[in-house]
Amino acid sequence: MSENIHGFVYQKDADGIVTITMDMDGPVNAMNEQYRQAMAVIPQKLEAEEGLTGVVFASAKSTFFAGGDLKELCTVPKGGEEHQFRVIEENIKAPLRRLEKLEVPVVAAINGAALGGGFELCLACNRRIAFNGPKAVVGFPEVTLGLLPGAGGIVRSIHMLGLQKALPFLMEGKRLKPSQAQEVGYVDQLVDSIEDLIPAAKQWIKENPVAWAQPWDVKGHKIPGGDKWSPAITNLLAVAPAATYQKTRGLLPAPERILAVSGDTVSVDFDTALRIESRGLAYLVTTPQAKNIITSSFFQLNSINSGISRPADIERTHVTKLGILGAGMMGQGIAYAAAKAGIQVVLVDTSMEAAEKGKAYSAKVLDRQIQRGRMSEQDKEVILARISATTEYAALQGCDLIVEAVFEDITLKNQVTRDVEQFLAKDGVLATNTSTLPITLLSDASESPENFIGIHFFSPVDKMPLIEIICGEKTSDGTLARAFDFARQIGKTPIVVNDSLGFFTSRVFGTFMDEGARLLVEGLNPVLIDALAKQVGMPVGPLAVQDEVSQELTRKVAETHEKMGVLNSLGDNSCNAAVSEWMISEFGRGGRHHGGGYYEYAADGSKKIWPRLYELYFNPEIEMSREDIKDRILFRQIVESLKCLQEGVLRTVADGNVGSLMGIGAPAWTGGFLQVANTYEYAGEVGPKALLIRCEELAARYGERFSAPEILREKVRSGASFE
Repeated sequence: MSENIHGFVYQKDADGIVTITMDMDGPVNAMNEQYRQAMAVIPQKLEAEEGLTGVVFASAKSTFFAGGDLKELCTVPKGGEEHQFRVIEENIKAPLRRLEKLEVPVVAAINGAALGGGFELCLACNRRIAFNGPKAVVGFPEVTLGLLPGAGGIVRSIHMLGLQKALPFLMEGKRLKPSQAQEVGYVDQLVDSIEDLIPAAKQWIKENPVAWAQPWDVKGHKIPGGDKWSPAITNLLAVAPAATYQKTRGLLPAPERILAVSGDTVSVDFDTALRIESRGLAYLVTTPQAKNIITSSFFQLNSINSGISRPADIERTHVTKLGILGAGMMGQGIAYAAAKAGIQVVLVDTSMEAAEKGKAYSAKVLDRQIQRGRMSEQDKEVILARISATTEYAALQGCDLIVEAVFEDITLKNQVTRDVEQFLAKDGVLATNTSTLPITLLSDASESPENFIGIHFFSPVDKMPLIEIICGEKTSDGTLARAFDFARQIGKTPIVVNDSLGFFTSRVFGTFMDEGARLLVEGLNPVLIDALAKQVGMPVGPLAVQDEVSQELTRKVAETHEKMGVLNSLGDNSCNAAVSEWMISEFGRGGRHHGGGYYEYAADGSKKIWPRLYELYFNPEIEMSREDIKDRILFRQIVESLKCLQEGVLRTVADGNVGSLMGIGAPAWTGGFLQVANTYEYAGEVGPKALLIRCEELAARYGERFSAPEILREKVRSGASFE
């Protein structure tokens, strides 16, 4: 006989072993209200069970347990910390403590992913047995969502593994395969088939009938590796805060709170540490950083990858043969990504030397993978065999998709389009990998503009997860669907935008570099400009990134735009274009790979500001608050993103947030350049109104480029947020 208790199927066998199979409503088991209802009943039922010899927790889903209910957590408001603390303590932790104090062995039979709260349930069991399969994974990803493991994950990990061993898994959110988890000590036993999980769990219970006391509940228990009195632990806790701050720049509270709770765990008793952990999670769920990160990096990212921007009524497609025109930096990266995904690639360049060099790039990347133990020599041979290097356009015959990745020159791109589209398969797609040039304009050279689209890759292609798909005025839904499917086929996240000079990512990124140039021209110390950009959360400063992009490229793009009569249309980036032109024409400084730019580069890879920059621009008498400098760098990009949404360049808020995080380097704490408007706090206000107030302050001091777009004013009037 079995009994369903709020989605937990309770069944006792003839040996007195109760198997609890979690089969909650919805696609996954989650730590939500239904879970809390079930766990309010199950420990008490087990305690009263006559003849109980053991308990097995299993799952009827393909995943074991997915963790906390993020939608529910996102609704906890500021001021709701105390209530959330009570929920964690009374409805989550208390049942787990009762479970692990049962005087019978309890086993977790892990058939699939057990992450976050799901893995915390496993740690409350006496033994963890996992299916050694590709989809089984364990770990604590909470830190990547702005949270901490609050159902005992921090405390139990440290009491199991020790602080030194556990801390990296808690602080980095690394997911472990079953074999890795066993090596670490998180998992005790592996089985090779899911069918063997429950029998293995029951067998262990029969062989270990008294193995029910958790180590931390046994008198005399000591934390492995030492507690706060251990010199090694004292030293670790002394240096860890500085190392954490260096990574987070003080912008992400979750890592700091995890470290604090970990330090307390080695200083107090087990149950006190659990309460401290609960307070940490109750605090973090109300922070704007957590709400921003969860909204964009979980919900919006998942919606994009699942196809929210893809035409729904068109059948899925796969590219079997891909043509790439141009074997340079972008072309060679695209070739590798496609070949790795199993696609036959024809890599075309004007000389065999260039084409072969492009193919050799894949060999170098694969060699690095082999050195790291992620691939074999056989894998390398198979992938390289998929890439054909050639100078002949005829080799493109029958391609489902051809990606043109030649220089940003309209004449050249138009000529290539006319030369190669004849070789496309029926309904094949011709794509241009351009970062700024309008797709509608480029499609004029095509006989089938409805089959023409922009696919903007990011460099280096093998590492960057984003693709920006740009639809021209005549691009068909079928072409968009095929481009979207290709992006997912090679493991990329595709955002979809409408045609515009610079599209979304390049347009906003251009304002970042331009504001850096403006601050320089106004007399600020160049070191301070780049340092404050990093303090606000940008990966690198605007001057440093301009050197990487190169002043030479900025000049060429400006020249191209001038020919098109649209020099200042990229968010009025004329200052950056002018400074780049002057740096090249007067001093021959075209960027890092052109002999140096704002910086000088040494042979050992180090760099320092070019000394003449101080003579040319620096004014030590300039007065500007650091908050204004940081906000100028950040708000310039926020305002431009809002304009892109207002003008219809961005189709959805999700595309803007995910695109800015993955393609531009928006600070993680913002959740993206649109999401930050929902939670921004300033002058006693929160949300769009606070952002509007700050925009108007900056506009009054520094110019109209900071003035709030009408779409922000509309949100303030309606009281709505950006969703």
